[in-house]
Amino acid sequence: MRAEKISKLKTGLLAQQTTLLRQTQLNQASVRASFRVAQLIASCGKPFTEGEFVKKCLNVVVEEVCPEKKDDFNAVSLSASTITRRVEKIGGNVYAQLQQKTKDFDFFSLALDESSDVQDTAQLLIFIRGVTADFEMCEELAALQSLKGTTTGEDIFDKVCQTMQQLDLDWAKLASITTDGAPSMVGASRGLIGRMNQEMEERGLTAPLQVHCLIHQQALCCKVLKWDSVMKVVILCINFIRANGLKHRQFQQFLSELESAYGDVLYHTEIRWLSRGKVLSRFYELLPEINAFLQSKGKTVPELIDPAWKWHLAFLTDVTEMLNGLNLQLQGKGKLICDMYSHIKAFEVKLALVLEQVKKHNFTHLPATQSFSAEKPAVAFLSEKCVEALEMLKAEFGVRFRELHVHAKEIRLFQNPFVADIDEAQPSYQFELAELQNCDVLKDSFKPNSLIDLYAALPNDTYPNIKKHAMKMCTLFGSTYICEQTFSRMKLLKTQTRSRLTDEHLHQCLRLAVTRMDPDIQLLTSQMQAHSSH
Repeated sequence: MRAEKISKLKTGLLAQQTTLLRQTQLNQASVRASFRVAQLIASCGKPFTEGEFVKKCLNVVVEEVCPEKKDDFNAVSLSASTITRRVEKIGGNVYAQLQQKTKDFDFFSLALDESSDVQDTAQLLIFIRGVTADFEMCEELAALQSLKGTTTGEDIFDKVCQTMQQLDLDWAKLASITTDGAPSMVGASRGLIGRMNQEMEERGLTAPLQVHCLIHQQALCCKVLKWDSVMKVVILCINFIRANGLKHRQFQQFLSELESAYGDVLYHTEIRWLSRGKVLSRFYELLPEINAFLQSKGKTVPELIDPAWKWHLAFLTDVTEMLNGLNLQLQGKGKLICDMYSHIKAFEVKLALVLEQVKKHNFTHLPATQSFSAEKPAVAFLSEKCVEALEMLKAEFGVRFRELHVHAKEIRLFQNPFVADIDEAQPSYQFELAELQNCDVLKDSFKPNSLIDLYAALPNDTYPNIKKHAMKMCTLFGSTYICEQTFSRMKLLKTQTRSRLTDEHLHQCLRLAVTRMDPDIQLLTSQMQAHSSH
């Protein structure tokens, strides 16, 4: 009887423990689910109140698929206040991981850009790209610093120093700084670069390499091709069509009836890198339809039937298409400086080739211009103007990228150390290059797309200086593309309807949107006392 009683008591205790354990596991699962939904809401730029809508959707699905699980899904807390707290904790966890990673950096570089949000608060984005001794790359948002007052070089410098202090970064490991070339950034005395150089000099360190965003410089080169005689007419026609709602609808219907390849013309936006090329390309393709529609509305634009003007339109369309192609090649996250430099050199060769061909009235690589050259409307005269434009563009590229060409040998050494000229290399690299270029095993296994793997495999004791050089070069930001892309996200995040979004919450949302690190949801859950939703 005693044995039977003890057995019953044990069975009852086990049942109670199992019930408590099951409820605890359910509560923890609910908290984890809440964290994961909050991460999705923040990374996708949705309002925090979307959590309540998500819960309604879940309830609808559960009622149809598994009604018996409705209580389990109701236990997940997705209220606006809960989502807000979850986003704060997830952002803090990712930032803590970044702080831990920066301790392993051998070298790092910074990319900075500043823009204003919908509330006219100046937001400074600071991105960091670092590399460890094993050539593990890390590219993350270091900080979003809000500037409430002035945005001088001194203000920006203070924010950069604050960011470096918070991440416990060593100034001696700073390899380069990439900016958009604004005076407050690149000023030699009072700009950010000037203040950074002064700080490095006071610390007895070598000044970091200054990089002017290559995409920004390419966009500035495009501005020499103003061609107002063409652009003013194009913008005039587009505004005539799109400024009035009725005319715009009629034009779209007109294109639909003609079964045109396109359904509308595009607005031109000066600040967008690819806008002019896309506008001209669309306008050129729809030129007959646009002319016919304008005439039907009693709007006469003589340039649209002028062979010389159409020639210029075709030429400008071709050249902007070339420039847009280069711009797209330079865009993207994690691009190495050597790859971007290769694209620029290739474009300069193409530009010189096209220039020489146009001088001989050869338009092989300008398809739109070539189609009009068959009509031969004063080809010699028109070609002269094209040649003049191409020469101006070539000269502008030479000026804009002069500083980049100064570092050509260093970039080439990093890109392919097996073909580097030993005699022209710095003395600290010469013996190591001699050793490397005569190592057949490494030479045979080298592939251009596995550059980082090559340097990671090099022995530290044999090639210390070459590896140090490679670490610095692979951290360089060739452009501020990642900053521009993040600002685009910011414009979608902080809109007129979400203008009360705080700077801290904006920072966390942007961090979760661009990070490549996974937050430790399990750790965050274990640090909380799990409760089901009310």
